[in-house]
Amino acid sequence: MSIRIVLAAIALGVACTACSSTQYIIGTKTGQLLVSYGKPSLDDKTGMYTYKDSEGKKATISKDEVGQILER
Repeated sequence: MSIRIVLAAIALGVACTACSSTQYIIGTKTGQLLVSYGKPSLDDKTGMYTYKDSEGKKATISKDEVGQILER
């Protein structure tokens, strides 16, 4: 029975890794390209996108600066 739990935990870990590895390219209106690991989320109250950068750190950018967001 414990082997089933271990296998389920491994499967869940692999599934979560696959989900978080999706990259998005944020193209700014000035031509800068930013890489986001995971889909950027927009806070409607502040008008800011929050995303994880290439170092895994939380970063923000104003929606007014964003030209487009593409899934990679």
